[in-house]
Amino acid sequence: MKKEARLLKEKSLSSLTLSVEHFNRPWDTGRTDAVLMLLDHSFEMLLKAAILHRGGRIRDPGEKNTIGFDQCVRRALSTDVIQFLTEEQALTLQSINGLRDAAQHHLVDISEGHLYLQAQSGITLYRDLLKLVFQEELRDVLPDRVLPIATIAPLDPIALFTEEIQEVARLLQPGKRRRAEAAARLRALSIVDGAMQGEKLQPSEAALRRLGVQIGSGTTSLDALFPGIAAVRFTTEGVGPRINLRIVKKEGIPVALVPEGSADSSVVAVRRVAELDYYNLRFNSLVSKLGITTNQATALITLLGIKDDEDCAKLFFNTWCYSQKTLERMKKALEEKSVEAWWIEYRSRQAG
Repeated sequence: MKKEARLLKEKSLSSLTLSVEHFNRPWDTGRTDAVLMLLDHSFEMLLKAAILHRGGRIRDPGEKNTIGFDQCVRRALSTDVIQFLTEEQALTLQSINGLRDAAQHHLVDISEGHLYLQAQSGITLYRDLLKLVFQEELRDVLPDRVLPIATIAPLDPIALFTEEIQEVARLLQPGKRRRAEAAARLRALSIVDGAMQGEKLQPSEAALRRLGVQIGSGTTSLDALFPGIAAVRFTTEGVGPRINLRIVKKEGIPVALVPEGSADSSVVAVRRVAELDYYNLRFNSLVSKLGITTNQATALITLLGIKDDEDCAKLFFNTWCYSQKTLERMKKALEEKSVEAWWIEYRSRQAG
């Protein structure tokens, strides 16, 4: 093994060991953030070690710095000679990396059950990659004193996300005045959901407020609120230190490689084919079919509240897609009033 790869692997194991240690600590000070940040760091070091071991490069020609987390995932997934990741494994990495970003740069509130899912699925993936690339068993390279992440796995891990939604609903009840806590809980769920759908950006405050309004009004369906999470399942096997927990896509829902260079996107995404068939119009298609300008189309979409209606629009890979219902609503609006009148109303609201 190349010396650089060996040193990176050793550094990776150090971070993994510290992540396990923090998970099992009997006090909570900084525990969640430490687990997520150290677990994420352990994977970046492991990916770089594995790429080097497979004959790849972690520093592009002329660059002083090594490649980042996303580029490591992409090379490990899509480079023929190097390839050692699957699309579903990449989803696990994106989820951990997104939560780490929130933990390091802002606020994230993650329940004990949710933290367990991330940590145990991470340990399982680490064990799989270490054996596949380096032909080493995780139990042989960790100190004997290190305990497993947990001794039992939840019987239904996906149910934990439903419980999280119910907890948010409780925090949003009238008189609770705990909206900041609800937003922190929703941020964790939204990050995982976005990671499944190939979204790199952290959720905006406006997006979290919209989710809060939906939950406060009685919407608790995981599929309606977090379609990315609903498109996968968590499988468990084994007991004690041999517990394995993996993310697996649901049957009929493919995992797609997002083209390199796509703005604000991660490496892979679950793609709900039926939904993309339904939301089959893009912004430029609406402009072309209606024979109006892009500014006029933006005005209509805003005034008609198109993006607030799930029957009309949905965000995929940071791109708004529209259904035929959107086209019908906009055509009807132009029959009721001229496009010039709509534009004047839009400009008036913007000015106000």
